[in-house]
Amino acid sequence: MTFSLFLAYILGSIPTAVWIGRIFYDTDVREYGSGNAGATNTFRVLGKRAGIPVLIIDALKGFLAVQLVHWFAEEPISTAAYVNYQLALGICAVIGHIFPLFAGFRGGKGIATLLGIMLAIHLPGALLAMSVFLVVFLLTKFVSLSSMTAALSFPFVIVLIFHTSVPSLIVFSMFIAVLVLITHQKNIERLVRREESKANISIRNLIRQVGEDD
Repeated sequence: MTFSLFLAYILGSIPTAVWIGRIFYDTDVREYGSGNAGATNTFRVLGKRAGIPVLIIDALKGFLAVQLVHWFAEEPISTAAYVNYQLALGICAVIGHIFPLFAGFRGGKGIATLLGIMLAIHLPGALLAMSVFLVVFLLTKFVSLSSMTAALSFPFVIVLIFHTSVPSLIVFSMFIAVLVLITHQKNIERLVRREESKANISIRNLIRQVGEDD
């Protein structure tokens, strides 16, 4: 089990934003914007062509880390133990993203990676939380506020709507909400001061960009 957790950490440590920025734009995104090596700051600093791949790959890191359970879990295993193993792998991937081995332990906030974990462990709840994100984002254009709202909604979604009974999953959903609030402390302060930047991203612009790329 220890080896699988280490692999999950290594997978999470892939500094997507840093590598894409340096290789294709000769830019370290951590030196600009919010200073984070995540999808949001990549969108802000380098634009959609860099931000979209970073978002997808960072989410895949969390998703694939959870899938390691299929290689390393010993059979038979109870449902609760299986979920616990998945959560442990996912948490290691998030730690890797926030403190990446391959980028001087200066990473991002782990939002996209958390999304990948949520999709792998509880797809319906994750999709509903994503819907909350989209609604808030379309109304406000604040990625930070949308992320926090979606994260805070996740525990209520899986408990009140999907009636989840696995204690570790409920605790994890609360952990997500708390972690997102902690990592977005500066964003909260800027929102209170009305200094938070709005993202210049819309569904129409994304569709137009995809059309232009094709």
